[in-house]
Amino acid sequence: MADERPMSVTEAMTLARGTLEGLSLLRVVGEVSEFTDKPGYKAVYFTLGDGSSVMSCLVWRDAYGASGLQLRAGMLVEVTGSLTVYPPKGRLQFQARALAPAGEGVLRMQVAALARRLEAEGLMRPERKRPLPRYPERIGLVTSPRGKAVHDVIRTLRRRYPGAELLIAGVAVEGADAAARIVAGISAVDAAGVDVLILARGGGSYEDLMPFNSEEVARAVVGCGAPVVTGIGHEPDNTIADMVADCRASTPTAAAETVACAFTELESHVGHLARRLARGLLHAARDASHRLERLGDRDIFREREELLSVRAQQLDTASDALVRALPAHIERGRSRVTAVVDGLRRVGARLGRTERERISVDAAALGRLGPALLRRAEDSVEREAARLEDLSPRAILARGYAVCYDEAGRVVRAAQQLAAGDRLRVELGCGRADCTVDSVEVEA
Repeated sequence: MADERPMSVTEAMTLARGTLEGLSLLRVVGEVSEFTDKPGYKAVYFTLGDGSSVMSCLVWRDAYGASGLQLRAGMLVEVTGSLTVYPPKGRLQFQARALAPAGEGVLRMQVAALARRLEAEGLMRPERKRPLPRYPERIGLVTSPRGKAVHDVIRTLRRRYPGAELLIAGVAVEGADAAARIVAGISAVDAAGVDVLILARGGGSYEDLMPFNSEEVARAVVGCGAPVVTGIGHEPDNTIADMVADCRASTPTAAAETVACAFTELESHVGHLARRLARGLLHAARDASHRLERLGDRDIFREREELLSVRAQQLDTASDALVRALPAHIERGRSRVTAVVDGLRRVGARLGRTERERISVDAAALGRLGPALLRRAEDSVEREAARLEDLSPRAILARGYAVCYDEAGRVVRAAQQLAAGDRLRVELGCGRADCTVDSVEVEA
């Protein structure tokens, strides 16, 4: 009306504020593009956008804490509140009373809650993770039979590690029943007795990966008898299956490379072991040769007299004792026989004719028995002397044998010790000779 006075700016902004705040509560969905949360501020400030428009928003700190959200740029959220005006700045803003994730955000909150629960059970602890076998003989693969992932894994294993046996469980990796099928695939491959298992799929949206964020798949991975390697191609997100697996790879190809070393690496490892074995054998042979040389340098092996000296001295001593003992023993026997004969003669002189005749017969028999006993003793001495002669090293050489010594004085026992041109000293039964080797023949 013409007679009405004009409003001040403050009055106009206050009117606008009251009008906006009088509207019913609004629910708005948008993507967070700016976010400010400074210590000491009573409110948290952020901006929502939908690609065409932006809206400044605030939420009081107590309401923000009650929402359980951690806002970040790029997050899709649903806010409930009302429009208002901030008069000092003349700024239209949305005052949020409640916050909730929208779309993918809801899924992420559910996954985060499950991850926290499983982590509290200790399923993600590093000490629970099992080491992968270095050279697996049987490798299991659980993935879609029609996707790119199965071909990537097969091609990589054929190129890097063709000797392993690959067992594949083709299952659905997305959809309503995908989690149950993945669990069944893990159970079937594990029951077949594999050394390591690959759980893989190609890329996809966050919603497509939800089977790998399910609790049943996570517990199947933990309960698998073989170590599990995940190759779920979705960066930078980690699924719960990645978190509880024994090893996580970024893609199916990377998972195959993780479980199987390259053939060149295996060849290099075998070559390294072969070189170590050769060095060990060479060292052992050198050590044995050195010990043999040290033994060969001992006097007992250089001189045959040293080897047999103790036995030879014992034989000499026994021979001397035998030579000294036999004549004295025979003489004592002869003296005893003579004394007995003399005694018998004296007794016979006092006996009758018949008794003397009987004694004469006995004396004659005794006279015949004495030389026989003497001959048996002499035969025994001769046999023992012959045995002593047979044991003598000189007797062995006298039969045509010889002992060869090399220039170092060591006994030569095999032709392998000689080479043409070597100088030898040959010990014979009578004397010795110096010789030169013309040729060597080694028996097979």
